[in-house]
This record gives sequence, C-alpha cells and structure tokens, in this order.
Amino acid sequence: MKKLIAVALMAAFASSAAFAGAECAAQPKDKWQKEADFQKQLTAQGYQIKKFKVSGNCYEIYGKNKQGQKVEIYFDPVSGKAVKSEIDG
Repeated sequence: MKKLIAVALMAAFASSAAFAGAECAAQPKDKWQKEADFQKQLTAQGYQIKKFKVSGNCYEIYGKNKQGQKVEIYFDPVSGKAVKSEIDG
C-alpha cells in the first residue's frame, strides 16, 4: 500500500513539475508584446483573465476560456503562442 501511495505521489509531482516548467525561450524584453496589449488581444479572443503575470520567460494567465472552463496557460511573450495549458473542468 505504501508503494502505491509513493508511486501516485511521484506521478502527481512529475506532472505538476512538468507543467510548472513551461518553456519559453529567453528573448530580449524589448521584443516582448506589451502586457496590456497582449491582455486585450486575449480578451478579444474570448478569454476572461482573472490573473496575469510574468512567469520566467513566459506570460501566464489564470482565468476562463470561451467555453467558460477554468484555464491556466503559459504564452510565449513574443509570438503570443500558447506553450503549455491546463483546463479544469
């Protein structure tokens, strides 16, 4: 039983660690899209942003997508492409 719990905890940690390590290439800040402009662009696409922050070399949002699902998404701040995302329900 202890082995099963240990394996489950390791799997949970590995998946959360992989998500936390979303990779955006390091690029000069002057090439990044402006935070306010990027947020406006996401809002125009139907996202509801509850929290927006810089996470390492990525922009990160917590909020809802067009379908009303809770999301956590990391974006490349230069291209604006989603690098990693998680949908909760």
